[in-house]
Amino acid sequence: MPQTPGPQHRTRLPRLSADTWETVFGVAYLVVMTNVALVLGSLPLVVLLVTTDPVSSWPVLAVAAVAATPAVTAAFAVFRQYTLTRGVEVVRTFCRAWVRHLRRSLAVGTLLCTTAVVLGVDVVAISGTRLGAVATPLLVVLCVLATLTALLTLVASVERPDARLRDVLKASLYLGVRRWYLTLVSLVVLGLLATLFALHPAVALGLASTPLLYAAWANSRYTLSPVLPRGATVAV
Repeated sequence: MPQTPGPQHRTRLPRLSADTWETVFGVAYLVVMTNVALVLGSLPLVVLLVTTDPVSSWPVLAVAAVAATPAVTAAFAVFRQYTLTRGVEVVRTFCRAWVRHLRRSLAVGTLLCTTAVVLGVDVVAISGTRLGAVATPLLVVLCVLATLTALLTLVASVERPDARLRDVLKASLYLGVRRWYLTLVSLVVLGLLATLFALHPAVALGLASTPLLYAAWANSRYTLSPVLPRGATVAV
């Protein structure tokens, strides 16, 4: 009969060090608290998306999207703080960044939403016509360019708050187009977040928003590496 292995033959599970447990709990806290801060910072937009039909409520949604932009910038500041220092002072960092970057975030959000609304109205107006068949792809490309420029501008604004907005917009558009393969990854990640929110809002807001936004932020930060301060750590 087979013998039961003695204590000396039992496989021992590796013990995690205190630093490893600290890192695990730190990341978990970062994800949970950043998710909460993002939801609170963009609460009007979240409520409208869940309770209204976007097709009929798009004017109010556009305004709410502009108001939610500072929360995204503040989340990027939290990611930067954690990447550089492993600090998990999420609430304090988020609130300070929200206040510090409020005006620029609102300006970027306004530019993006205005561009998206104008291009969307144009697409609807020319749909079903010969002109629409030719112009619609161009309008879609312009909307994508506006989105990538806004994303990179928000990331760059956290890294270079001293730079003029006009210069940041130019650099973001140039690097976004030049490094299109990196930009494509960020846009795919944002698309995944939007799709997940449409299918499972609770999962998107409660679990996925911070990891996916972190991935988009890290990739965008790498895209902007030529214009980041010398010696800055770039997360990939």
